[in-house]
Amino acid sequence: MKTTNTAQQPLNAPDLLAWHVTQRGEKSFWNKVGAAWAHKDGQGYTLQLETCPINGRIVLRAPLEDTPQQNEGRS
Repeated sequence: MKTTNTAQQPLNAPDLLAWHVTQRGEKSFWNKVGAAWAHKDGQGYTLQLETCPINGRIVLRAPLEDTPQQNEGRS
């Protein structure tokens, strides 16, 4: 009989969120573009992008409970 332990990582939640960050003057604009999951061996990540921006930068950050909405400015 096969058993699974779902208590360790509920619903396969991502370890990191991928954000596309662009700069306009003194303001930074962050848009969520994907997520990343750690490999079981701890030696890397699988990155899944929903879109692939051609400018700016991609930042990987740990998810927060109160995640900022898309197109909301950050400093």
